[in-house]
Amino acid sequence: MQKAFGKKSIILLFIFPAFLIYTLFVIVSIVWAGYYSFFDWSGVGEKIFIGLQNYIELLSRDDVFRSTIWHTVIYTIINVLIQVFGGLLFAILLSRVKKGRVALQTLYYVPVVISSVAICQIFSKLLSVTPTGVVNQLLSVFNPALKVMEWTSNPNISLYVTAFVEGYKYLGLYMVIFYAALIGVPDELGEAARIDGASLFQEYWHVRIPYIKPVIVANCLLVLNGSLRSFEFSYLLTHGGPGNASELMTTYMYKQAFTSMKYGYGSAVAIMIVIICLIVGVLFKKITGEEAEK
Repeated sequence: MQKAFGKKSIILLFIFPAFLIYTLFVIVSIVWAGYYSFFDWSGVGEKIFIGLQNYIELLSRDDVFRSTIWHTVIYTIINVLIQVFGGLLFAILLSRVKKGRVALQTLYYVPVVISSVAICQIFSKLLSVTPTGVVNQLLSVFNPALKVMEWTSNPNISLYVTAFVEGYKYLGLYMVIFYAALIGVPDELGEAARIDGASLFQEYWHVRIPYIKPVIVANCLLVLNGSLRSFEFSYLLTHGGPGNASELMTTYMYKQAFTSMKYGYGSAVAIMIVIICLIVGVLFKKITGEEAEK
């Protein structure tokens, strides 16, 4: 059996269905978006070929798109901090718990299995001003002025709120991954560190965390990829507002293509998202690869 699964033909047989689906739904879509980006088109009717005009407009005169790039960068950084490093911290704490570990693990993981729409609805109610939500009710105990604190409609913090909500939803997923990696660290390494006089913090910082570094790098890459393409949380919570305060590249692409009916221009935005994701992914792999060689 093991010999059969080692054959290239068998491996290709298992890979082909996934490759076919990925090609049809991702690669073909990117190619078609690239094609449409060279046209002035509303999605229906005649397409007018304009060459690179959409890209010139996007890169040289569209201030909103440039702001969405910066917003997406901030959004991604927050999600990396919450999902990766927050997930790692929770995994470490979970690995130290002796009683009720399964209950805590399940509790932390619940947001992952709840739909994004439901999560956004929950937070909309929690952060509501009229009627006053639970968060503002609790904050008003310390400062009555905070009872009317705006969260999703405040241009100064709406982006951070949406990033926090996405980070909260997926934190449990990466916590479980890190927890599985931590319990796979050989006990002999921890025992050797403790014999050498290492504290609990030093044991994790110098032994256990370096041991699972490949897992950390992989999770960072996953969060980077997901956050750069994130759409639903910004759209459902704030619709990219107020104004363009929490607008991401993806929500801007959607509005251009399906709200403003500038399908060609929206396709150009989509291609720029693909290019930016590829650049960030390559740079991240290059940086982490060089560190691994050292």
